Amino acid sequence: MLYIGIDLGTSAVKLLLMSADGKIENIVSKEYPLFFPHPGWSEQNPEDWWTAVVEGLKELTATCDKSQVAGISFGGQMHGLVILDEKDGVIRPAILWNDGRTTKETDYLNQVIGKDKLSKYTANIAFTGFTAPKILWVKENEPDNFAKIKKIMLPKDYIAYKLSGIFCTDVSDASGMLLFDVEHKCWSKEMMEICGVNSGQLAAIYESADVVGTLKPEVAQELALPETVKVIAGAGDNAAAAVGTGTVGDGRCNISLGTSGTIFISSNQFGVDKNNALHAFAHADGYYHLMGCMLSAASCNKWWMDDIVGEHDYAKAQSPITKLGENNVYFLPYLMGERSPLNDPYARGTFIGLTMDTTQADMTQAVLEGVAFAIRDSFEVARSLGINIERSKICGGGAKSPLWRKIIANVLNIKIDRIESEEGPGYGGAMLAAVGCGEYASVEEAAEKLVKIIDTIEPEPELAKKYEEKYRKFAQIYPTVKDLFRQI
Repeated sequence: MLYIGIDLGTSAVKLLLMSADGKIENIVSKEYPLFFPHPGWSEQNPEDWWTAVVEGLKELTATCDKSQVAGISFGGQMHGLVILDEKDGVIRPAILWNDGRTTKETDYLNQVIGKDKLSKYTANIAFTGFTAPKILWVKENEPDNFAKIKKIMLPKDYIAYKLSGIFCTDVSDASGMLLFDVEHKCWSKEMMEICGVNSGQLAAIYESADVVGTLKPEVAQELALPETVKVIAGAGDNAAAAVGTGTVGDGRCNISLGTSGTIFISSNQFGVDKNNALHAFAHADGYYHLMGCMLSAASCNKWWMDDIVGEHDYAKAQSPITKLGENNVYFLPYLMGERSPLNDPYARGTFIGLTMDTTQADMTQAVLEGVAFAIRDSFEVARSLGINIERSKICGGGAKSPLWRKIIANVLNIKIDRIESEEGPGYGGAMLAAVGCGEYASVEEAAEKLVKIIDTIEPEPELAKKYEEKYRKFAQIYPTVKDLFRQI
């Protein structure tokens, strides 16, 4: 049988066709526009996602035996607010995960409602990217739109709804809304009351590998697929990427270097760090995970190379970088503000340490190192909880750089494992579809059988020691300039 994983990203949807033995049969990518109507705002039209998914599915399955397609599942950008009216029309463009308009609402939740209460209700505190502050923003600034809301969805769940007609979400994606009681895996009555919404406006909750329904007849006809194709709940992009990299079970770790950057630690036990510096979410394997998320990771290098340097051959630009651990230029990678562990929407990207002999290669190196140092910030929080991480998988576009992988291995002083498939959320989505269709008994079994390590980068003691010293200096920069960010 064949299984489809739909990775609904920020810039494009990537669709992946996987056979039962884990072989990738085809991959199709379809881009769609991203809108910035005001500084700090980030929006997309859900209809654009759907158009891209339909076109992508047709292309993905054009040459396969369509009768063999058994299931479809998802990995999707998290936290986005999609709202529908009573006729299932999209009320306004989706407000995305990297949108920063909700500073006022986030401050209200954290300071007036209080972080302790939020943590009690949801296991997390408010961040500007989360869904609940967005709902409060619409309520305050667009009351007419707020009054029309019949359904509140996350991005991938809009696609699931269009495919199956089932109003659903999964526990991992719901965890990032600040409306979900993560420990008990249900909607929080207190948060619904705070946000002025009711349970009827929120989706039915499923585990990530649960079947929610099958293709609607008219959709199946348009796609030329069987009506029996099962639609499986899927997961938020980071949880789906964790499945796709085999980061399931207790004490596993995955680092993702995509548009955003994450450190993802799976656990069989529910747990929250005392400062809520890491997100405490449900995992796609039926258990839980801790996650640190930085808003700009590989996107920092893309911005630096494409917009500033004007060099699209990233490997060529990195080739002069040979003296690791000796760079005196530092870069704060906060181009979109920062989430974990700073929770500061005012933070900004910063170069420091420039001199007359600073080269372009020094600055390129500083960008790569700055992202690695910021990932270590979340890594340090995990260590403070007594979590001992000795190795991690790595995925995402940035993970294709051997240099960047080496930097991360030595900045964190852990082994970094590269896997055969670097398709992250799309592959994880296809694996969840296979589990949902009974091809594998559990997510853990699928990961054990399908995910293969092809390379391991070992930290070098002398280089790790140099980076330890560099990290200690990096860690002093943000606290020193923090107050200045709010002024500028």
